[in-house]
Amino acid sequence: MSKLTVIILTLNEEKHLERALRSVAPIADQTFVIDSFSTDRTVEIAGHYGACVLQNKFVNQARQFQWALKNAPVKSDWIMRLDADEYIEPDLVYEIRTKLYTLPSDVTGVNLKRKLIFMGKAIKHGGRGTLIMTRIWRKGVGEIEDRWMDEHIYVREGRTVTFDGGFADHNLNGLSSFTEKHNKYATREAIEILNRRFHFMRPTATLSREGTSSQVAAKRFLKEHLYNRVPFQVSALAYFLYRYFILLGFLDGKEGLIYNVLQGFWYRFLVGARTEELTRAIADLGSADLIAEELSRLTGLKIEHFSAAITSQGLNASFET
Repeated sequence: MSKLTVIILTLNEEKHLERALRSVAPIADQTFVIDSFSTDRTVEIAGHYGACVLQNKFVNQARQFQWALKNAPVKSDWIMRLDADEYIEPDLVYEIRTKLYTLPSDVTGVNLKRKLIFMGKAIKHGGRGTLIMTRIWRKGVGEIEDRWMDEHIYVREGRTVTFDGGFADHNLNGLSSFTEKHNKYATREAIEILNRRFHFMRPTATLSREGTSSQVAAKRFLKEHLYNRVPFQVSALAYFLYRYFILLGFLDGKEGLIYNVLQGFWYRFLVGARTEELTRAIADLGSADLIAEELSRLTGLKIEHFSAAITSQGLNASFET
């Protein structure tokens, strides 16, 4: 029988890690915890549950996970990505045990249906109830997008199928942690938006419906080709109204209102405002090197520049699109 390896990235995840490790214990032949030098009990907990801990300095999620794929001594035929604040439920455990190792050879990836639990309540509406994403793939076929934000696993060849079992994102930290985390996310997403305009970093692979979840591919296309081309003052409010009223986010009660205001309006508005702020800071720069260096200085992120120069005329043209 084929085997499964689970990879989890951590930084001070003592509140979540035990739950995640216990959930995958019935299916994981190997578990790797890739730690960014935690200062709490994360490493101790990982060792207690038999996980192999590897430590590496954190740059971003994508780079850290790619480092794991290159350096973790994976012996299994299948690999699974799990975030520390996520866990899988018994019905998915059963489904993985009974279906994964009988899949035909042309199936190289498995999509899982992730539900969101916010402030102790499952968010079922507003387009956020079930997110389908590729989280299991055959060794050597799956890769992670090289992005600062919203990175996804995709398979280079073959096709994906979707399992139905329970899989949850349930962060136990409070709203202060939520807003702090999304403030950092906003800067990273702004970097991605600016890179699509000015091409100062390496281009990323385009997700296809065959290589990843069709839901993920469709959402990415709409965000990059429609949403990000509308002024953020309009798009953020329109997005919130769409999620809260058209997609029935109000049916999730008080928790749904809080979530949709914070994640569906405040965060989207913050991304737009941060993009505007950084755009003004690089408006007079004329090369990819200078743009990357200035953005690194302003954000504290280690942004690697793309070698091709951008002329001032090209920059101005990009600002107009």
